[in-house]
Amino acid sequence: MAGLFGALPPMAAEDTKQQLPDTVVDIAHAQLQSGPFGELRVHFEGATPQARAVTAGSARLKPGMAPHPPHQHPEDEFLIVAEGTGEISIEERVTKVGPGDIAFCAGNKMHGIRNTGGGAMVFYFFKWRA
Repeated sequence: MAGLFGALPPMAAEDTKQQLPDTVVDIAHAQLQSGPFGELRVHFEGATPQARAVTAGSARLKPGMAPHPPHQHPEDEFLIVAEGTGEISIEERVTKVGPGDIAFCAGNKMHGIRNTGGGAMVFYFFKWRA
Protein backbone atom coordinates (compact mmCIF):
# COMPACT_ATOMS: atom_id res chain seq x y z
CA MET A 1 0.00 0.00 0.00
CA ALA A 2 1.38 3.39 -0.96
CA GLY A 3 1.70 5.92 1.80
CA LEU A 4 1.09 9.65 1.86
CA PHE A 5 1.44 11.01 -1.71
CA GLY A 6 2.22 7.55 -3.03
CA ALA A 7 5.91 7.80 -2.19
CA LEU A 8 6.11 7.26 1.56
CA PRO A 9 5.48 3.87 3.14
CA PRO A 10 2.58 3.66 5.59
CA MET A 11 3.54 4.17 9.23
CA ALA A 12 3.80 1.13 11.43
CA ALA A 13 5.12 0.82 14.98
CA GLU A 14 8.13 -1.18 13.81
CA ASP A 15 9.05 1.53 11.25
CA THR A 16 9.61 4.27 13.84
CA LYS A 17 12.15 2.96 16.35
CA GLN A 18 14.35 6.08 16.30
CA GLN A 19 13.07 8.91 18.46
CA LEU A 20 12.81 12.41 17.00
CA PRO A 21 15.34 14.92 18.34
CA ASP A 22 14.32 18.27 19.82
CA THR A 23 15.33 20.48 16.89
CA VAL A 24 14.19 22.76 14.08
CA VAL A 25 14.25 21.49 10.49
CA ASP A 26 14.17 24.36 8.02
CA ILE A 27 12.56 23.97 4.62
CA ALA A 28 15.95 23.62 2.88
CA HIS A 29 16.75 20.51 4.94
CA ALA A 30 13.37 18.78 4.76
CA GLN A 31 13.23 15.60 2.67
CA LEU A 32 11.94 16.71 -0.77
CA GLN A 33 9.90 14.54 -3.12
CA SER A 34 8.55 15.92 -6.41
CA GLY A 35 5.80 14.46 -8.56
CA PRO A 36 3.16 15.40 -11.10
CA PHE A 37 1.06 16.86 -8.24
CA GLY A 38 3.81 19.24 -7.09
CA GLU A 39 6.20 18.95 -4.12
CA LEU A 40 6.14 17.17 -0.78
CA ARG A 41 8.50 17.97 2.08
CA VAL A 42 8.82 15.79 5.17
CA HIS A 43 10.37 17.66 8.09
CA PHE A 44 9.95 14.97 10.75
CA GLU A 45 9.26 11.25 10.75
CA GLY A 46 9.82 9.02 13.77
CA ALA A 47 8.73 8.29 17.33
CA THR A 48 8.36 10.68 20.27
CA PRO A 49 8.06 10.05 24.02
CA GLN A 50 4.25 10.22 23.59
CA ALA A 51 3.69 8.66 20.13
CA ARG A 52 4.90 5.55 18.34
CA ALA A 53 4.94 7.31 14.97
CA VAL A 54 4.76 10.97 13.88
CA THR A 55 5.08 12.54 10.43
CA ALA A 56 5.06 16.31 9.84
CA GLY A 57 5.58 18.14 6.59
CA SER A 58 4.17 20.31 3.83
CA ALA A 59 2.99 20.03 0.26
CA ARG A 60 2.69 22.47 -2.63
CA LEU A 61 0.01 21.32 -5.05
CA LYS A 62 -0.18 22.53 -8.64
CA PRO A 63 -3.52 23.94 -9.84
CA GLY A 64 -6.15 21.24 -10.31
CA MET A 65 -4.00 18.57 -8.67
CA ALA A 66 -4.44 16.18 -5.76
CA PRO A 67 -1.47 14.35 -4.24
CA HIS A 68 -3.35 11.04 -4.54
CA PRO A 69 -6.92 9.74 -4.64
CA PRO A 70 -8.85 9.82 -1.34
CA HIS A 71 -7.33 7.26 1.00
CA GLN A 72 -7.28 6.07 4.60
CA HIS A 73 -4.59 5.09 7.08
CA PRO A 74 -4.50 4.21 10.80
CA GLU A 75 -2.97 7.53 11.88
CA ASP A 76 -4.98 10.59 12.96
CA GLU A 77 -4.15 13.60 10.76
CA PHE A 78 -4.42 17.40 10.71
CA LEU A 79 -4.27 19.33 7.40
CA ILE A 80 -3.61 23.09 7.63
CA VAL A 81 -4.10 25.22 4.51
CA ALA A 82 -1.52 28.02 4.24
CA GLU A 83 -1.96 29.28 0.65
CA GLY A 84 -4.45 28.87 -2.16
CA THR A 85 -7.89 27.32 -2.28
CA GLY A 86 -9.17 23.80 -2.59
CA GLU A 87 -11.38 21.08 -1.25
CA ILE A 88 -10.87 18.61 1.56
CA SER A 89 -13.00 15.48 1.63
CA ILE A 90 -13.61 13.44 4.77
CA GLU A 91 -15.75 10.38 4.23
CA GLU A 92 -18.56 11.63 1.92
CA ARG A 93 -18.37 15.32 2.97
CA VAL A 94 -16.47 17.80 0.76
CA THR A 95 -15.57 21.22 2.20
CA LYS A 96 -14.13 24.23 0.35
CA VAL A 97 -10.98 25.47 2.11
CA GLY A 98 -8.59 28.41 2.01
CA PRO A 99 -5.72 29.95 4.00
CA GLY A 100 -6.04 29.40 7.74
CA ASP A 101 -8.52 26.51 7.49
CA ILE A 102 -7.65 23.36 9.45
CA ALA A 103 -9.09 19.88 8.96
CA PHE A 104 -8.88 16.92 11.33
CA CYS A 105 -9.43 13.36 10.17
CA ALA A 106 -9.45 10.44 12.60
CA GLY A 107 -7.57 7.29 11.66
CA ASN A 108 -9.10 4.85 9.18
CA LYS A 109 -11.47 7.44 7.66
CA MET A 110 -11.42 8.10 3.91
CA HIS A 111 -10.04 11.58 3.15
CA GLY A 112 -8.33 13.63 0.46
CA ILE A 113 -7.31 17.14 -0.61
CA ARG A 114 -7.41 18.87 -4.02
CA ASN A 115 -6.27 22.26 -5.30
CA THR A 116 -9.26 23.92 -7.02
CA GLY A 117 -7.65 27.35 -7.42
CA GLY A 118 -5.67 28.96 -10.23
CA GLY A 119 -2.37 29.09 -8.31
CA ALA A 120 -0.39 26.87 -5.99
CA MET A 121 -2.01 25.44 -2.85
CA VAL A 122 0.27 24.96 0.16
CA PHE A 123 -0.76 22.88 3.15
CA TYR A 124 0.92 21.38 6.20
CA PHE A 125 0.15 17.92 7.55
CA PHE A 126 0.68 16.20 10.88
CA LYS A 127 0.02 12.47 11.34
CA TRP A 128 0.56 10.37 14.46
CA ARG A 129 -0.13 7.05 16.14
CA ALA A 130 -0.20 7.03 19.92
